[in-house]
This record gives sequence, structure tokens and C-alpha cells, in this order.
Amino acid sequence: MAVKIVVAVTDGDWFEQLRRMPDLMEANFWSPSPRPFRALQPGELFLFKLHAPINMIVGGGIFASSTVMPLSLAWEAFGKSNGVTSLAEMRTRILRYRKLDPRTAGPVEIGCRVLTQPFFLEESRWFPPPPSWSKNIVSFTTYGTDSSEGAALWNSVQDAMTPAVSTSTGFSEEASRFGEPVLIRPRLGQGAFRLLVTDLYDRRCAITKERTLPALEAAHIRPYADGGEHSPNNGILMRRDIHSLFDQGYVTITPDSRFEVSRRIREEFENGQHYYELHGSSVAVPSIASQQPDRDALTWHNNSRFLG
Repeated sequence: MAVKIVVAVTDGDWFEQLRRMPDLMEANFWSPSPRPFRALQPGELFLFKLHAPINMIVGGGIFASSTVMPLSLAWEAFGKSNGVTSLAEMRTRILRYRKLDPRTAGPVEIGCRVLTQPFFLEESRWFPPPPSWSKNIVSFTTYGTDSSEGAALWNSVQDAMTPAVSTSTGFSEEASRFGEPVLIRPRLGQGAFRLLVTDLYDRRCAITKERTLPALEAAHIRPYADGGEHSPNNGILMRRDIHSLFDQGYVTITPDSRFEVSRRIREEFENGQHYYELHGSSVAVPSIASQQPDRDALTWHNNSRFLG
């Protein structure tokens, strides 16, 4: 099976920030411009190459998804996993890259390339990019494992990962048994989950159709702490207030995608008219069946969390 590999020019500060973070499960390889990224499909390999004069591949991750998001949401989703120490630092870098005046620049959007299972090689294991790599490349180049260079690149990653003793990322354990090139199932983290669910629901609350992005959150149907996963079919995009009520059991969604409101809102708060107006309404779901809310998870929420 042929798969693609991206080798991307990587900011040294971004790399240094992330490789010092213990147990890092995801990272946002962001672009200062809101450009779409379609070079990879989920499960393919995204590698980091440092700028000249180093010019070496120093790590990588499993590509999970790509989207364009407001800077504020990218920071909220990934925090320091954006490779910066603060939102202010991230904004300063973006405005500098885009040559925008901080005094007049308004809200900005960025390109997000979401990576899971990031890995950072020991310096003795760094290796050069393929011979065809050009010094004029300023962003990235894609290689297919059905080419000699792509196959050699795949093997170089395996060789570089083989001596790794830590399996905290989940990658080094798998690397020793890749064999022929294959897609690797991305293990989504909280940030990747949030961005993916936001896009799956077309950036609209599934219940109210609200489109004000800062007011929306990706809700877990079954919480991660209770055995739920950061997977698309365990998530629904909700307005923040409804998400809070959902987590506390004051509202639920039935397996047939109907919104239900507990009588406890009226009993405990003597209010809730807006929510009761939504009772029984149809909940929007993604068109692809595998990405729709898991019926078993919804049943769990109905039976174990909903206050009735």
C-alpha cells in the first residue's frame, strides 16, 4: 500500500518548545496564513525538518486533520501544544510573519495541521531529507512511498525510531512493526477532538444552530473520565450553556437524535423557558454514518447522566 509523507520546514522555537513537553500526545503545526492543507489523509506521516543550516529531519507525527480556525480557538484547543508559551506570543509571531501592524490588525485566522503521537528524535538520530529536497522549499514537500525516495524516507523513520525506549507517544512501539507502508490510526487528543467535531457539525450548534464560534464547544457524549473516547462519534457540537447542562444531566439527546430537557431545570431554578422550547426538537448530525453520534453512548447518557 502506498502512502504519502510530508516533510515540512519547521520553526526551531516551535520544535524546542514541544520537545521539552513531557507526554505530549498532540500538537498543532500551524501556518500563519489560513491556507487549506490537502497534502495528506488522516493516518499519514508528517515530518519536521529544521531550517538551514541544520537541514535535518528531527521528528514528526501522525496527521489527523486540517482546518482553518480563529487564533483564539486554536489557542483554546491546544494551548502550549501550539509550540508557544502564550496566546500573546503566538499572535505576535503570526502578525510578524504576515507583516501586519499589531496596532491595526484585528482577529486573525490560521491554518491548523493537527498531529497526534508527535515524536522528537535524539540528535544522534536526526537524518537528512531526500536528495531531491531543494533549498528553495519554504513550506513542505510530499513524497509517496511508491517512489524510491519515499520508500527510503519511510525506512529512515523506522530506523531512527527503532532504538527509542519510550512508548509514551504510542508511536515508537508501533514503528518497529510497520513493515510495509501503512496508514496509522490517529489517537486523537482533546484539541484534535474539538477542532474535528467543530468542522463535522459545520460550525453550528447541533441543537440551536448557533454559529458564533467562540460560543460553541465540542461536548463528549460519554466523558473521557467515564470511558469515553476523543472520537468523532462520541462528540456533538453545542452552545456553551447547553454543553454545561448536558454534562450535568439537565438535558440529553436520545438515540433517535431528539433533544430532551429535564423537569429538574424548572423545579430547581424556576426557569428554563428557552430550553423547554427546544424540547423534542431534532438534533443535526453529520451526513456520514461513521461520524454520527454513537447510539450506545447516547443510551448511556440517557440512562446514567440524564436527570429525567
